[in-house]
Amino acid sequence: MTRSKKQSAGLVLYRVRGGTTEVLLGHPGGPFWANKDDAAWSIPKGEVEAEEDLLAAARRETLEETGLAPGGPFTSLGKITQKSGKVVHAWAAAHDVDPTAHASNLVEVEWPPRSGKTVRFPEVDRVAYFTLEAARVKVNPAQTEFLDRLALLLAGRGRG
Repeated sequence: MTRSKKQSAGLVLYRVRGGTTEVLLGHPGGPFWANKDDAAWSIPKGEVEAEEDLLAAARRETLEETGLAPGGPFTSLGKITQKSGKVVHAWAAAHDVDPTAHASNLVEVEWPPRSGKTVRFPEVDRVAYFTLEAARVKVNPAQTEFLDRLALLLAGRGRG
């Protein structure tokens, strides 16, 4: 299926510890994001390639950005539209790992802008688990809808 708008897909990885749900978020790497924290984090996600299955893209992007390859099961959390107009599709999956063991792919960008100099840095410089309440502060504001949907999903299962 051909897509007209830019679309991303990602995973909302979560764990439940002591009755508290925590979600894994990634902080973007590079100089632009170095001093940004609140509203800067994101679920592991990225652009869907032409003709790529959305869940396959979510799994691929999570592996590229975190080094994690969760096996599922995956539950759709639907889609949201970010302020930029990008549509993001997400799936929830239980996955409890040591966030300090993350490994991100490297990206190249011109920095400073229009300088002609290229720098390489991790696409995601760190990952961490946050409670749902804390995650709502840290995550891109449009993605809070995924956190709300996860909370409803887990409440329906008797968790969260």
